[in-house]
Amino acid sequence: MTGANTGVGFQIAKALADNGYTVYIGARNQEKGETAVTEIGGQSKAVQLDITDPQSIDAAVTQIQSEAGYLTLLVNNAAISNAGKPGRTMEEVLGAQRASIAPIDEMKTVWETNVFGTLAVTQAFLPLLRKAETARIVTVSSALGSLTLNASPTNPYRLAFDAVYGASKTALNGIFLSLAIDLENTNIKIHLVSPGFTATALNNFQGTDTVEEGSIEPIRVALAEDIPTGSFTGPAHYAGSDNIVPW
Repeated sequence: MTGANTGVGFQIAKALADNGYTVYIGARNQEKGETAVTEIGGQSKAVQLDITDPQSIDAAVTQIQSEAGYLTLLVNNAAISNAGKPGRTMEEVLGAQRASIAPIDEMKTVWETNVFGTLAVTQAFLPLLRKAETARIVTVSSALGSLTLNASPTNPYRLAFDAVYGASKTALNGIFLSLAIDLENTNIKIHLVSPGFTATALNNFQGTDTVEEGSIEPIRVALAEDIPTGSFTGPAHYAGSDNIVPW
């Protein structure tokens, strides 16, 4: 899985390892990946993986191909919220990423990771997923990317729907819905999941939910094998008892 050495990704990886999975902890920094493996335990292994670097992706695929031969689950968790000046509050970042003023170069950098990098790593691992009897791709998205929710004036969070991060999640949702349609007659299921407003580095740790709380729904989806393909779900406290998030 990508972005597995910290935050929600770490929690998902730990849950998978605790449930008997051999988990490849993808991290841009190999040393941080090794540290995460020590903490996660079980059958976990570190793999250097920068989803914006084609050579890094190819090396990770080659490693897992040689060691395991197939993949039953790919978890796409790696993402960034901005590419501007570090140390800003969430409010400062969102203010600078409004569509009317968002720096295009920063927008391209964020989308390179959240959209293009996520699809690139997914495409690269498809041959290994096809080798499994049944396989799943779980991509961590955000309800912030929901066009339905943000089109409603009653949504209290709609002002946070910025052109850089929020819209990157809309694009991600569209691409992976397209992938679900593309692969609907194969052995691979596609799931999108929102962790909710979780306190992580993505929002300068200003989220209202703890990492543990925000990991509940992603862990449920990652472990489930019976969810219909093409799902988009989130925590019950805002998605409802069926956990379904509107597109």
